[in-house]
Amino acid sequence: MANPLRAEVVKLYKNLLYLGREYPKGADYFRDRLRSSFSKNKAVQDPEQIRQMITRGEFVVKELEALYYLRKYRAMKKRYYEE
Repeated sequence: MANPLRAEVVKLYKNLLYLGREYPKGADYFRDRLRSSFSKNKAVQDPEQIRQMITRGEFVVKELEALYYLRKYRAMKKRYYEE
């Protein structure tokens, strides 16, 4: 893997690992899935393919953040507005 891409991949992995701490199915479940996903693709050498995978990973980051914001919003709404 090229040096700049390696740094991006490591940054993405660490970011996903951090976000996975609050995953609804548990941090262990998320960490195991994350590790298997990254190790499955560790032999990829094509820079364009690696960039596509990084883009997909960044999409997953955005989806996780949206999931967490929605969960917090629902908890606050439940707390303050009784239906």
